[in-house]
Amino acid sequence: MDEDIKYMKQAVRLAKKAAANGDVPIGCVIVHEGKIIARGYNRRNADKTTLAHAEILAIKKASKVIGDWRLEDCTIYITLEPCQMCAGAIVQARIPRCVIGCMNPKAGCAGSVLNILDIKDFNHQVEIKKGVLEEECSAMMKDFFARLRADKKKEQN
Repeated sequence: MDEDIKYMKQAVRLAKKAAANGDVPIGCVIVHEGKIIARGYNRRNADKTTLAHAEILAIKKASKVIGDWRLEDCTIYITLEPCQMCAGAIVQARIPRCVIGCMNPKAGCAGSVLNILDIKDFNHQVEIKKGVLEEECSAMMKDFFARLRADKKKEQN
């Protein structure tokens, strides 16, 4: 099995945990030397904070494991294209490679709205691979929001 698929499957598993907790299903793993060193899933609603994005939680854990804020030999796998905050954190952490499940045309900052990961004026750019398990990642998002709309409609009736 392709390494990128293998690790994205782990991120998908985490995204499902987020959905089970009532959060948008976004999962993330960080890999160093062929091993997952950090995991994160969206916990904004659960933790009641804007900062509890999957990527931010995983970057924080990976930094503890590595013992440095620089994650220069790591790859980050994310089920959904990162937002501006998370894309900025990926650049700041010096992560060299980002693998994305599906894109986010309304808020994505790895090519959809902006591409913070590849701004030449920054001192670090990130290699991006898009579309790994894209259909599964996209379906997860669509199903989550369809259920949310259906639940809201039930409440109104």
